[in-house]
Amino acid sequence: MNQPLLVSELIGDFLESLEIEHGRSVKTTENYRRYLERFFDLASEISGKDYDFAPADITPELLRKYRLALNREVDSKGESLKPITQSYYLIALRGFLKYLAKRGINSLDPSLVELPHVIRKQVTFLHFDEVERLLEQVDTSTETGLRDRAIIELLFSGGLRVSELVKLNRDSINLDRREFIVRGKGSKDRPVFISPAAADWVSAYLDERKDTLAPLFLNNSRRQGEVNTSGDFRRLTARSIERIVEKYARLAGITKHVSPHTLRHSFATDLLMNGADIRSVQTMLGHADISTTQIYTHVTDPHLKEVHERFHTDTDEEAKTIKN
Repeated sequence: MNQPLLVSELIGDFLESLEIEHGRSVKTTENYRRYLERFFDLASEISGKDYDFAPADITPELLRKYRLALNREVDSKGESLKPITQSYYLIALRGFLKYLAKRGINSLDPSLVELPHVIRKQVTFLHFDEVERLLEQVDTSTETGLRDRAIIELLFSGGLRVSELVKLNRDSINLDRREFIVRGKGSKDRPVFISPAAADWVSAYLDERKDTLAPLFLNNSRRQGEVNTSGDFRRLTARSIERIVEKYARLAGITKHVSPHTLRHSFATDLLMNGADIRSVQTMLGHADISTTQIYTHVTDPHLKEVHERFHTDTDEEAKTIKN
């Protein structure tokens, strides 16, 4: 008689499928492992069973108690888990249950795992005139200045994540066609298109360089004592690029917090404000889910402004009355 499959055996299979079949990164897979281990630790406490219980033991009641435990859990500082953190745990569990269903293994229906309502942070972005002020602060008479200008132009023009920007090599980007492919989250490839200005500034920066190192952007303070011919020892880090953007935002007198991701937000809002459809913007940002892209629509929907002006704009006579 076949022994029933136990959860501990199935978790390993599920994590392997994430990495092999779904192309998830090792880091993502490890996060899923941690989230699932936390679920089964709590489930063992709640149910009184050992860690090795059967998939059929995952019941709606166990799920309810688990959600309650997550909501009441506090960290070492005495702070509760944020809804977004609770979502990560529940997304991992739902993914595992979907895997079981795909294999025909009896367990809890994945659709019963509902995620908590998450209040997203307000999107911070720069208007086009603020981007121009930012760019005006860069002294392009030096190689470092040309590099910084090229970085900011690429971030705003291409909507790149900073993690994607730091990985770029000279041969990654086609300046003549002004397009290239980046590998984003989940090892998914997507096209990136850049403006003529961005291509010109990158070209000007590369013309100024005297090296043949592979990275597109170099840290100019790391010149001595290194023998790695690949140039990775001089590749700019994400933190260095954050400091560069923060520096010019400060010089431009922009009081809001500005990061490389702010320029990515600015890229998206600029496209939508100028009439781009949300599905195209989703593709250009590399968002897996359209709901992620929809965070921009409340600040870019031209219809809302039209409604406001139609029904909430004072007439000339009313304005005169108020002034008088």
